[in-house]
Amino acid sequence: MLNASRRLTSTVAGILLCAAAAVPALAHHGWSWTASGFFQIEGVITATYIGNPHATLDVDVEGTTWRVELAPPGPTTQAGFTEDVAPLGTEVIAIGNRSVDSEETRMKAVRIIIDGQQYDVYPSRAQEI
Repeated sequence: MLNASRRLTSTVAGILLCAAAAVPALAHHGWSWTASGFFQIEGVITATYIGNPHATLDVDVEGTTWRVELAPPGPTTQAGFTEDVAPLGTEVIAIGNRSVDSEETRMKAVRIIIDGQQYDVYPSRAQEI
């Protein structure tokens, strides 16, 4: 009986440890950190990253750098958005939801526009624009 109790305690402790480790990832992903309503910025790309956990752009908007988070790499590239279409110095329009923290210059983009070409990285949300 004592061994069964120890195994149960170890199992429960392991589950709790795994759940605790997952909390930061869950908090980071999704849309909970964004404000409602669409927001738009226009600026110049200073950095592009297409990788996990999601693609990002750094955009200079009148001297302020904005971090623009896109979808994970698969959906981002399926939308046609790659590093080749967004070289440094390219003018970009990003439409999406900004951070609920008004001091933070970060947004999660739904649509990126470069030279008139639209890249809907979250097509279901882009229908609402």
